[in-house]
Amino acid sequence: MTDRDKAKQRTQMLKGLREKHKDTVTHAQERLKNQKKICRDIHKTIKDEPKTVPEIAEVLGLEPHVVLWNLTALKKYGSVFEAGMSGEYFLYTSAEEKNK
Repeated sequence: MTDRDKAKQRTQMLKGLREKHKDTVTHAQERLKNQKKICRDIHKTIKDEPKTVPEIAEVLGLEPHVVLWNLTALKKYGSVFEAGMSGEYFLYTSAEEKNK
């Protein structure tokens, strides 16, 4: 089998896999797009003033657990940080504000 035949065979196999898993790929892309939007919205919400999870959830119309999950990821990668407390809740702000 020549290299060209191997390449054709591989191309056909990849096409078949893409077609077979089309729904899964589409679903994953939609979830990623939604998650990125939520992260952008969180950044916009805490850009000017630190806010708690319940405050962010109220502004964005999301469940608090969704906000907390995304904030945890953003905090892990250093794009948000805790900026004190408000009662029993941490205040979160954008890392951009910290660097000013």
